[in-house]
This record gives sequence, structure tokens and C-alpha cells, in this order.
Amino acid sequence: MKKHYAPSELIINEDGSCFHLHLKPEFLADKIILVGDPARVNTVATHFDSIEHEVSSREFHTITGTYKGKRITCQSHGIGCDNIDIVVNELDTLANINYSTREENDEHRTLTMVRIGTCGGLQPFTPTGTFIASVKSIGFDGLLNYYAWRNKVCDLKMEEAFTKHMSWDPIKGAPYVAVADPDLINQIAADDMVRGYTVACGGFYGPQGRELRLPLADPNQNEKVESFEYDGMKICNFEMESSALAGLASMMGHRAMTCCMVIANRYAKEMNTEYKNSIDTLIAKVLDRI
Repeated sequence: MKKHYAPSELIINEDGSCFHLHLKPEFLADKIILVGDPARVNTVATHFDSIEHEVSSREFHTITGTYKGKRITCQSHGIGCDNIDIVVNELDTLANINYSTREENDEHRTLTMVRIGTCGGLQPFTPTGTFIASVKSIGFDGLLNYYAWRNKVCDLKMEEAFTKHMSWDPIKGAPYVAVADPDLINQIAADDMVRGYTVACGGFYGPQGRELRLPLADPNQNEKVESFEYDGMKICNFEMESSALAGLASMMGHRAMTCCMVIANRYAKEMNTEYKNSIDTLIAKVLDRI
């Protein structure tokens, strides 16, 4: 017997759209570009040859259209892994649950999701302007720990090595290591993006080692993160969504990865606030390759 999803669990708006995104199943493409900033959806859509649907609700802005014959949905998610939990779950329901019967579809539909974002570089070889593809992401947010299948999709040996290296305080909750789809990494990163590990933080200031008026629990956190090495690779950057995206997508049977442009290098203490024009180069690369 198929599982029936109650109205309290699968919340469907009166117009037949999903609760937060206000998107209907027929307007979701198999290829999805994810961006944090709702305004960046318009930037992506300027590359489209045609637009078939647009909807906006809170920080969630969606445009579905075509690019060089490919049907693509561009979806904004706002900031943080908690928003990724909303977006990926609702996109999956649109793809794999019948909104009329509230039951899972007979055939699984696989989505391909590429997040285009900005980040802080952590190594001398990741100056501002570098494009980084996140091969594995260390989640400081704890999101995946709420799902039963988290151990099936995480690199448990790397988690152990990282927590030992960091002298991790358990009061912060257990970090997890989510693995991006390797074939998608090869497809998108090609030979002109730096491949490495990413830390997805639960905040922009303290969790990323920024100290303003509040002292940090671990003032040496960033130095320890920068020095961590596993299987010949280092942690290249900080951002705030890649771990949840890779982990949730993997559990649900989708393909996902994150690629970011470095707009601040924490190692060199450099910042580029005029990045919005140059990120269009990364957008064009992803659209061509997805």
C-alpha cells in the first residue's frame, strides 16, 4: 500500500502549488539552477531564449524557461541550510508525489540541481574571482542529522577525521560530510574550476570565525579548518548551503552540487564587493554545461 501524505505534512495551497515556493508540478523542469538571491534569478533568466512561467513568494523566486533547447528552472532559496531544507523537499514533492492523490508516483523522477553562489576562500590558491566546485561539504548546521538516512550518504571516515582534527566541541552538534554527485561535478567543473572541500556554516559571523562585538567560542577555528587535509584535498571555502543540498538530494535520489565564486579571501583578508557583474561568467558556464 502506498503511503498517503496528510495535509499537515504535504501542504498544498488552494491553487495546487507547493506551500512555500508557490510552484506547481507542471512548471518544474528536470534541470534546476539554484541561487540565493531572488534578484539573481532575473540575472540567470536574461540568458534564457524564452520564459514560460514566473512566480515569487518571500525569498523564493522561480522562473522556468528554455536555454539553447534545454528546459531549465531557476529557483532562489535565500540564505542558509534551513531554506535548502524547504526548497529541496518541496522540489522533490513536485517531482515525485501526485498532488491529487497525495501518494508517491510510480516512477521516480530524478532532478539535476546546481547551486551557483558566492563564498569566502580559505586557501592561498583561492583568491577572489576563483570558481570552486564543492566535492564534499562539511555541514556545521546539523540539518542532515534529523534524517534517518544521513549515514548512507555521508563520508563517515572523513567526519571522524575532521572532528578529531578540530577537537570538536559536541555542544555545537555533530558536523556531517555530504558528498556531491561525482558525475555532475565532472560535468560542471570541467577543467576550469578548483575542486575541493567546503564548509557550510550555520551563520555568517561567528560560525565563519568573524568576531565583531561577541567573542568566539573557538578563536582558532579558521586556522584549524584551513590546515585540515583529507585524501589529498583541503577545505577551500566557507558558504552556507552546499552540505544540505548535496545530502538531501542524495537521499532523495537526485543529482546535486554547488559551485561558487570567491568574493572574499579570508586567508588574504581581501573582499570584492563589486562581484555581481563578474558572477555572470559563472552563470553562463553552468547554463552551457548543465
